[in-house]
Amino acid sequence: MRKMIGKFILFILFLTIFSIPFAQTSASGDKVYHVKIDDAVEKGLYAYLKRSFKEAEDAGAKTIILEIDTLGGHTDAAGQIGQLMDNSDLEIIAYINYRAISAGALIALYSDKIYMSPNGVIGSSGVITADGNAANEKAQSMWKAEMINAAESKGRNSEFALAMADADFEMPKYRAGKGEFLTLTAKEAADPEVKYSDGTVSSFNELLKVTRLSDAEIISTKVSFAEGIARFITHPIVVPILLSIAGLGLVVELYSPGFGVPGTMAISSLALFFFGHLIAGLAGYETLILFGIGVILIILEIFLPGGIAGTLGAIAVVVSIILAGGNPMYMAYSVLVAIAVAVIGMVIIMKFFGKRLHLLNKMVLMDATDTESGYVSNVNRTELLGKKAKTITPLRPAGTIDLDGERIDVVSQGSYIDKGKHVIIVKVEGSRIVVRESEEKGENE
Repeated sequence: MRKMIGKFILFILFLTIFSIPFAQTSASGDKVYHVKIDDAVEKGLYAYLKRSFKEAEDAGAKTIILEIDTLGGHTDAAGQIGQLMDNSDLEIIAYINYRAISAGALIALYSDKIYMSPNGVIGSSGVITADGNAANEKAQSMWKAEMINAAESKGRNSEFALAMADADFEMPKYRAGKGEFLTLTAKEAADPEVKYSDGTVSSFNELLKVTRLSDAEIISTKVSFAEGIARFITHPIVVPILLSIAGLGLVVELYSPGFGVPGTMAISSLALFFFGHLIAGLAGYETLILFGIGVILIILEIFLPGGIAGTLGAIAVVVSIILAGGNPMYMAYSVLVAIAVAVIGMVIIMKFFGKRLHLLNKMVLMDATDTESGYVSNVNRTELLGKKAKTITPLRPAGTIDLDGERIDVVSQGSYIDKGKHVIIVKVEGSRIVVRESEEKGENE
C-alpha cells in the first residue's frame, strides 16, 4: 500500500515537473494587442496606430490584431500606416469585420494574415478627390503602385489589388467590368485562386480560436483624449467645416462692437485645427510660427498704411494652414471653401445690416457726401443770381468780372464777351458762375 502511495506521489510530481515547461511555452503567456480601425482613415489614425504598435513592442507582444471596418479616407495617411506595418516585427492580423474599402483595403493588404466576417468585403479602392470626382492621373498612378506594393509585400497576387484601384482593369468573374472597381466578398477573397483571405470567422473570439490565440492575454488599446480630438479634427469632412467657422467668425467679428462670441469661435476653431494636426504629426512648430507671424502682420495693418503688411499676413496665414494639413491639394480646397463661406457671410451682413457696421466702418468709407446730407464742396452763392457786373478780362468763355469791387471768376453762356462789357449773372452751380452780356447799363457801371 505504501509503495502504491509512493508511486502515485512520484507520478504526480513527474506530471507537475514536466507540465511546467509546457505551460511556459503555451500561448497563455503571450500578449496580443487588439486595435480597432472603425472610422475614416486620416492622420489622427496614423498617430494612434503608431502609439499602439510601440506599446505592443515595448510590452513584448508578438501579435497585433487590427479589426477593420472603414470606408476609407486619406490615401497619404493609409500609405503612412502601410509603411508603419511593413517596418514592424510584429505579426499583424487583419480582421475585416464588415468593410475594408479604399484606404482600408491597403491597410488590410499590408497585414500578414487576413480574416473576414461572413458579410465582409474588401476593395473598391479608386482615388476620389474631396469634390467626389476621380483624382488626376498622377495621383491614380501613385495609388495603383501602392496597392500593388502592399499585395506583393505579403506574397499576394497583385492583379486583384490593381483591379481594386483601376476601373479599367477588368475581372468579369468577380463583377469588375469596364469602369468598375473590384470588390471581393468574404467567400471570393478566400477562393484559392485569390487568396486575399485566410479564412472566414463569425466573431473575434472565433478568430482567436482559429489563430490559436485563445489563451493569450488580449490587450485592447483605446484612443486617448488628445488622439480622439486629432482623429476628429483631421477627418476629411471636419477640416473644411472648422476652417469655415473660423473664417465666418472673423468676418462677423469685424461687424461686432468689442470682442465677442464670433471672435472666440474663430480663435477656438483655429486653435483646434492646429492642435489636432500637431497631435497627428502633421503640423510642426514652424507652421505655428508662420501662422503667428501672419496674425501679427494683419494686426499691424490697422496701424500701418499701404496694405502691404495685411496682404503678407493673409498669405502667411493661408500658407501655414495649407502646410499644416499634410495634403496641400486637399488643404487648398478646404481653404477655398472657408474663403467662399466668409465672402458669402460678408455679403449677407453688409446687405442686411448696412450702416450698422462696427470695425469695417473704420476701414471702408460707407457714407456718401451729398447736398441733402449737408455736404458741399464749395459755397453755393445763389444770392448772385440776377446781379449785374462788368468784365475786367475778356471772357473766352472763362474770365473775370468785377461785382461791387469783388473779383469773381465766371464763364460766359457760350459767346465771346470783350473786356469792359456789362454782364448779368444767370446761373450759379457751386463754384461755376455763368453770365451773359447785358444790353443795358446797370447800376454797377
